[in-house]
Amino acid sequence: MKTKAIDYGSIFYPPGGILLWIIIFLELITFGIALVFFAISSKENPEMFSESREHLNGVFGVINTIFLLTSGFFMANTVSAVKKNKIAKAKLYILVTMGFGVLFLILKSFEYSGKIATGYTMGYNLFFNYYWLLTLFHVIHVLVGLVILTFTYFSFKKPAENLEIEDVEASAAFWHMCDLIWLLLFPMLYLIS
Repeated sequence: MKTKAIDYGSIFYPPGGILLWIIIFLELITFGIALVFFAISSKENPEMFSESREHLNGVFGVINTIFLLTSGFFMANTVSAVKKNKIAKAKLYILVTMGFGVLFLILKSFEYSGKIATGYTMGYNLFFNYYWLLTLFHVIHVLVGLVILTFTYFSFKKPAENLEIEDVEASAAFWHMCDLIWLLLFPMLYLIS
């Protein structure tokens, strides 16, 4: 496995590289700003937001949270396995990570189809405008994350000495960002009145 002479203790070289972390912070700031506006709108329209929230399926939200947290756990194990040069385990762990990501998307599709069937689409009201914008933006991130994880999985087919740990750490950092964003979205959309 290739390792470069990088001072990983330095703030300028976090796991995955500084540029990736700049992107992650920009994404988190973007979601954070949207959630601040969501909270302000919620305070201005408490009855409409509370009533609209009742049309969300909290069980789906909880299950999807479990899916993403479990996938994050296996992604952390993937990185650990690569660092220990246990590539067969890393391949298994990243497949499990991707599997839970796909389960998240499947369940989200069922939730979306239910909303569409009952007419709770974009434009129905302000709450559902936020719901669709925030969750679809998150789904796009999960899809991009799955593409990144797929490339990472295929990189495991290289000889161990050509494997770049930084690439694995970068894919893990992006995937954990998807987990973190969901952990911000879930309570705001599904729980907090």
